[in-house]
Amino acid sequence: MSLSAPSPKTISGAAFRVGIAAARFNERHVDALLDAVVGHLKRNGVKAGAIVIERVPGSNELPSALQLMSHRARFDVMIALGVLIRGDTIHYELIADSTTQALHRVALDMRTPVINGVVVAETRRQADDRCFGKVPRGAEFAQTALEMAALKRRLTKS
Repeated sequence: MSLSAPSPKTISGAAFRVGIAAARFNERHVDALLDAVVGHLKRNGVKAGAIVIERVPGSNELPSALQLMSHRARFDVMIALGVLIRGDTIHYELIADSTTQALHRVALDMRTPVINGVVVAETRRQADDRCFGKVPRGAEFAQTALEMAALKRRLTKS
């Protein structure tokens, strides 16, 4: 676990549009992340109507969903939410790696920041800590989204 997260900047999200794709696999965990993300965004001024959420079967489908969403609407930032927990095989590692690479590709191709909010955990307890409180990943993902949306707005002004 990283212990040196940057101090959050105060950013008003009132003008931002945010696209979120959230996996249904490990749904209880992802729902907790989603609640934390949406709550943090709203507390920082993002209007409920400016947050578009699509649910997909699993983390592997997140990049496709965000790419499809970005073709339908213009977003300042997009967030992918999923939870991968080690099982008896390395399948979760393969999904984590391919999803990470694909999310980067979507961000670069669509010229829109994509926040990788896929929690990869060795154990269910680690996933619990990151999704339900001890390690507030949902709020961290939302704060990163606000900062990257502000950066996009600042650097793409004409």
